[in-house]
Amino acid sequence: MQAAHRVIANTGILYVRMMITVFMSLYSTRLILSALGVEDFGLFNLVGGIIAMLNFLNGSMASATQRFISHAQGSDDINKVTRIFNMSVILHLCTAIFVFMMLEIVGYFLFNGFLNIAENRENIANILYQFMVASTLFTVIAVPYEAVITSHENMIFYAGLGILEAVLKLAIALYISYGTFDFLVGIQVSVDCININHNNSLDFLSTSLEQSIQCVHFNYQTFDNLMVYGLLTALLSVLMLIVRAIYCHRKYPECAINFNRNYDNTLLKQMTGFGGWSFLGTTSTMIANYGQSVVINIFFGTTVNAAQGIASQISGQLGVLSNTLMKALNPMITKNEGAGNRKLMMTATMMGCKVSFFLMMALHIPFLIETPFILKLWLNNVPDFAVIFCRFLLIRNLIEQLHLPLMSAIFAEGKIKGYQIVVSILALFPLPISYFLFKNGYPADTLYVIFIFYSILFSCDLLYYAKKNCQMILTHFFKNIFLRCTISFMIVFLFSLTPIYFINEHGLIRLTAVIAASTISYMIVVFFIGLSKDERIHIKKMTNLVIKKVFHETH
Repeated sequence: MQAAHRVIANTGILYVRMMITVFMSLYSTRLILSALGVEDFGLFNLVGGIIAMLNFLNGSMASATQRFISHAQGSDDINKVTRIFNMSVILHLCTAIFVFMMLEIVGYFLFNGFLNIAENRENIANILYQFMVASTLFTVIAVPYEAVITSHENMIFYAGLGILEAVLKLAIALYISYGTFDFLVGIQVSVDCININHNNSLDFLSTSLEQSIQCVHFNYQTFDNLMVYGLLTALLSVLMLIVRAIYCHRKYPECAINFNRNYDNTLLKQMTGFGGWSFLGTTSTMIANYGQSVVINIFFGTTVNAAQGIASQISGQLGVLSNTLMKALNPMITKNEGAGNRKLMMTATMMGCKVSFFLMMALHIPFLIETPFILKLWLNNVPDFAVIFCRFLLIRNLIEQLHLPLMSAIFAEGKIKGYQIVVSILALFPLPISYFLFKNGYPADTLYVIFIFYSILFSCDLLYYAKKNCQMILTHFFKNIFLRCTISFMIVFLFSLTPIYFINEHGLIRLTAVIAASTISYMIVVFFIGLSKDERIHIKKMTNLVIKKVFHETH
């Protein structure tokens, strides 16, 4: 019960962070799209997508490192936690150098005729790419600190950092929208305009101040909006990672770096093996995510990349609710496995599957129905393909979210080699297929249909290894998770469609009606169909406990 309360408290803290940051992020995107224009926004999504890749890499590697730290914490081995941190620092220093070299090699080929970029923007794109690569070292090196914060379940600091980052991103967006970027790069004095009398030095010294000023020319250079935005974004990433490192060194004793005293060759081999397989799966997924931007760029240009960037923004913000829950739940899953409590670990995982899906479903249904109007309201100038890209990506997210928490259980158990090999193969197959289809005249949205099919195969892989490694009972999953979630989704979705049959035109009135219909049906259907009898009893108990606590504190 104490663990459940801790998860609820941490989730509540992260939800406060989410409510503050989501609106800031969405408004920042609107400002950036307006300031850069569709073409440059698409170019940033293409080239600057390396940052999104690295954030994905950072999160995945942090989860792998957190697995070892939380596992050691679950077995109450504090000295081992310190050794794990030191070994993870060594491991990620080597990884950072490797990733940095690989990105430079890849960049050479990308900017030598591979990407479809306007000729007058090639230099800017190259500079932007270097800004993104420069932050790579800091991103990967900071992974051990991210893992320590998560394993200690310090969600207050995590939430505070998220809010600070959102505020700074909004400040950057405002600066790009309303600032000027003329910088003094030199001073030139025109000697010809000064009447110099070599015979009388006093005549030269008495030259009027007004004449001297007229002879001095200040040279300014105007910097490109996109280049300035790339620079500030990279600097922000570096700043936030440095803050994490300083905080951890001051807050947590295990973050004291002493490689000589804490070196453990056996532990380093274990972490390298686990991290290597984790890195393989993460890298293949990362390449697939960025590769779809490249494939779209080759055939359709940066304008369609802009639509893809909008879809990714929407997907990321609407997925915050479920991701927040998993951020709070992951340490509990890993610590229970470390303590040898497999049953409680799987119970927490099953809870994560169901609750994270229902949290995502609550926001996805109104957005799926009213995507055109919401995008128009948000952006005003909506790029082509943005609506269809958003809808396909949200459907893909719902499919994956139903099974994604199982990955935490597989990682907590530790035997990930077979799982990661299959994931790596599955992750890459949409790219050659989409390239072949685009070459034969298929439209851009075909890519997302292929990725939806990939998500189904990915979910099957998760189910297989959860059963094999974690002894998950498939019949229990399908009966209590899959059927309850899918039936609840279909009922709520159909009921939420009813307002569009009475209100034909898009507008705030129809959007409000859809949200109201979705919310009412969601609360009823999820409680009576989505949840089991035991889960309903537990929720009632937790609700009464919270009400009593609030009532007691206010009186």
